[in-house]
Amino acid sequence: MERLLARTSALHAVLLTITGLCTVAACQEPVPQIPAAGATFPAIDTLNSAADPIPDAEDCLNGLRWKPARFVVECEPPSETEGDLLVRFPSPIDSGDPVNDRVSMEWYVARDADKRPLKARSVIVVHESGRGMTVGRIFARGLNARGLHTFLIHLPGYGARYTAAANRPERILDSMKQAVADVRRARDAAIALPAVAPDVVGVQGTSLGGFVTSTSAGLDNAFNRVFILLAGGNLHDVVLQGKRDAAKVRQRLESIGVTPAQIRELARPVEPLRVAHRLQPDSTWLYSGRYDDVVPPACSKALVEAAKLPRENHIELAADHYSGVLYLPLVINRIAELMQDPQAAPANQNSEPNQQ
Repeated sequence: MERLLARTSALHAVLLTITGLCTVAACQEPVPQIPAAGATFPAIDTLNSAADPIPDAEDCLNGLRWKPARFVVECEPPSETEGDLLVRFPSPIDSGDPVNDRVSMEWYVARDADKRPLKARSVIVVHESGRGMTVGRIFARGLNARGLHTFLIHLPGYGARYTAAANRPERILDSMKQAVADVRRARDAAIALPAVAPDVVGVQGTSLGGFVTSTSAGLDNAFNRVFILLAGGNLHDVVLQGKRDAAKVRQRLESIGVTPAQIRELARPVEPLRVAHRLQPDSTWLYSGRYDDVVPPACSKALVEAAKLPRENHIELAADHYSGVLYLPLVINRIAELMQDPQAAPANQNSEPNQQ
């Protein structure tokens, strides 16, 4: 798997050059400079998850909502030389672990051909389950090469948020609730930064990150473009029936005595299908693997049906869960086009934070 990812990363770099992905959209403007390490910026939650008339959806939202608050976004030197800066902000969910509860994002700054920072649109990238976040970084770098600001968010227990507690099997599903909130707050953290245009903010998630993205985007439609890769709905079925990576999760949970019925209950609070009807169909795209045995195709189709996605917004790749990485250059190219396309979805009408 690691060799396949390495080869794909190299292929991706070549294709970025061949296909001219470094072209920057004409609407972008140079900005004087990016923030220095140590800079801080005030931010405020714009979470506005209106009551849902469907009782089950409202019950789900009640378990995911938090009280909107003001918070501070901080810039630090990049960790492991990834990105231009490491962006930090407090998680809206308190897990009791101060290291984990300080969210981190790798910021890849949009630049022009002369390497000058740009005022540009942004994408929050939500990585897969691998500790190296390899696919997430491929997306972050690839979309950044197309003139977009990208923010690779470290999910709970990953990257700069890693602690020994992250290895505990009982946290596998429980941490996803915090992940959903962190991804939503990441949108408001990003637009607090001076070079980030607030009119259109996208979110992209792969595998584990795709499930988190689906639920997070269903909170209140704050993301203007939603891109989900190799994920779907019925999370419990993925854990109980999926092979390879999903099977490893199942085995770890079984090792501490978690039963199938308990897995269903643990997955329920973050189940994408419970809020999928709140997604905007015309601005949500799902890329699934026709031969995926980690996330069964039936799980992807369940999300398509629940979200009422147009046929053209569900792209079935002739791949399984791992060979799907070979399509990443094409997927990245299409996402970049949709992020810049004014017809793809409306921009935020009220893109500034609510100061009330």
